[in-house]
Amino acid sequence: MATFEVTEPDISCDNCRRDIEQDLGREPGVRAVLVNVEAKTVWIDYDEGQTDAVRLQGALTDGGYPPASA
Repeated sequence: MATFEVTEPDISCDNCRRDIEQDLGREPGVRAVLVNVEAKTVWIDYDEGQTDAVRLQGALTDGGYPPASA
């Protein structure tokens, strides 16, 4: 089990939160996604045997929310 936190500058509302949680929730190995709209952060708990931080950043970008650290 691993965790990954990224700054997401394009988060502005609860719709953004729901989109990100749904998109990342479909990724293999993702166990939990927490989005903080006010802090503009995304925290992901995932299985390192199934995915990694680079793939998760790519999923965010593909979903229209490129992370600040990507």
